[in-house]
Amino acid sequence: MGKKLLVSACLAFSLVVLGCGGGGTKVARVHEDSATDLSGRWNDTDSRLVADEMVMDALSRPWINTWTEQNKVPTVIVGRVQNRSHEHINVQTFSRNIERALLNSGKVSFVAGGAEREQIRAEREDQAGNVSMDTRAFSGEETGADLMMTGTINAIVDREGRRSVIFYQINMELIEMETNRKVWIGEKQIKKYVEQARTKL
Repeated sequence: MGKKLLVSACLAFSLVVLGCGGGGTKVARVHEDSATDLSGRWNDTDSRLVADEMVMDALSRPWINTWTEQNKVPTVIVGRVQNRSHEHINVQTFSRNIERALLNSGKVSFVAGGAEREQIRAEREDQAGNVSMDTRAFSGEETGADLMMTGTINAIVDREGRRSVIFYQINMELIEMETNRKVWIGEKQIKKYVEQARTKL
């Protein structure tokens, strides 16, 4: 009899822990383009909007007229974007947003760099000994980049009590590969005011 009571007590406790109170995790789907700020830190909205604005500004400047007059589409590669802020920022996601905006603009052509380039080169080496001549991709036929885009993300935090202001400054540069000449410098700033909720006693 005592064993049955023990089982019943355990079952009742499990139901209370798992099902009572309605305090389970709640999930609501939102549109991927919606601006959702929970903590005030750098997020996907910042990454996407900054990338779009930077590329739009870069491609509206006089340097591109030089290439247009020569009836040539400039080839761009995205180099290193450094995170110099106080928080963890996924710079790879930001770089991808830059790449997307550049390629979708239709004003430049885009080539792979970094790890992607090494992966493609390794595949070409593999093809050299295993793929027919008719379908093989040959080495030495890569398209070289005319310009490289690089950048930095910096942040300053001003905090007092439950209130803080987070200031982000993103700087990007477009550099000619052959001459090291900077043809464009862009800057974008984001300022966020964050007020934390009072802790309930």
